[in-house]
Amino acid sequence: QVQLVESGGGLVQAGGSLRLSCAASARTFSIYAMGWFRQAPGKEREFVAAINLSGRNTVYADSVKGRFTISRDSAKNTVDLQMNSLKPEDTAVYYCAAARSRATTSWSLYNYWGQGTQVTVSS
Repeated sequence: QVQLVESGGGLVQAGGSLRLSCAASARTFSIYAMGWFRQAPGKEREFVAAINLSGRNTVYADSVKGRFTISRDSAKNTVDLQMNSLKPEDTAVYYCAAARSRATTSWSLYNYWGQGTQVTVSS
């Protein structure tokens, strides 16, 4: 199975920034669209951002537009999520996922998932 490893989570104050990274094999990185989802306590998993194979097309949840940026780093075989102006409501476990499809908001179309990394934003 494809192995995805997230890193970069942590505890920050509101208004701060974090950069999450999802590492994959070169082969996996080259053939899958990538996305980020998150799940807060007591809530369902929700879409955050996605990027296609070329990196030229991205899609974001309305709640993070203008604050988060998803990107692909071919040199490191990673997909990154730069999170700025963090809010307490961004607190969640963030999951990296890979899909053999176009960049999509639909969790059911993602084939593989990472273990998750905790992001906590304090007031």
